[in-house]
Amino acid sequence: MRANGPPAATAQDAGAHDAASIVALRGVDKVFPNGVSALAGLDLDIGRDEFVSLLGPSGCGKSTALRILAGLIAPSRGAVVWTDGGDDTDHRGEIGFVFQEPTLMPWANVADNVYMPLRLRGVSRKAARETIQSCLSLVGLDAFAQAYPRELSGGMKMRVSIARALSLRPKLLLMDEPFAALDEITRFRLNDDILRLQREFGCTIVFVTHSVYESVYLSTRIVVMAARPGRVVEEIAVAAASPRTEAFRTTPEYADLCRRTSAALHGAMGQDEHL
Repeated sequence: MRANGPPAATAQDAGAHDAASIVALRGVDKVFPNGVSALAGLDLDIGRDEFVSLLGPSGCGKSTALRILAGLIAPSRGAVVWTDGGDDTDHRGEIGFVFQEPTLMPWANVADNVYMPLRLRGVSRKAARETIQSCLSLVGLDAFAQAYPRELSGGMKMRVSIARALSLRPKLLLMDEPFAALDEITRFRLNDDILRLQREFGCTIVFVTHSVYESVYLSTRIVVMAARPGRVVEEIAVAAASPRTEAFRTTPEYADLCRRTSAALHGAMGQDEHL
């Protein structure tokens, strides 16, 4: 679970990912055509029903790792290993991806945006109707099925993007800083919503963020990465009870985890200076 030279995980941290792994990155390097080395020797196991946050400075390869997990780009070396066998192509239908921007089709209404992955799968609109309604209900947008993206707030657009990602009932939901551009109140609300969706929907989530506070609130495990090239330097278990509520943010446990995670992130950023 660990790359070149970081301190070993504590026993407490080791227990954070005892759940059966569903997918893993093994010895993954990624070098882009321009010569930039984004990842080096990245080992990462994702356990069933986990909420794993990838936390690190800009340029540490968090989004690259997410895209490799999704099969959107290939590693330069190493492999994506699914525990039930098969390759990225076999599992692509089991993965949902939520990007930093909602990337909605402006000419299509909310229902049609959610329908898009199903349409690409060859599912008829009639057969998809119940799934579309269910996904919109999950994100609280039942009344906005006929609205267009230009009529929605930023938070509502992101909810549509999440509903679209859920439409194929993925086992693995990958989220690349989906709330970064939102105001704090909306972000907190969507943090609660995504935890509720995970409980109701039942899926594993890998979540990219720059926020220490967000990672501690959401995660069962935080993976801290250092840049140039990206590698894991520390893993932190978050064993707080679920469901989490706003009250968790005011507890000594939350404050202690934030301090510990902040120190790990500071250490990861300091490592760059010595490379």
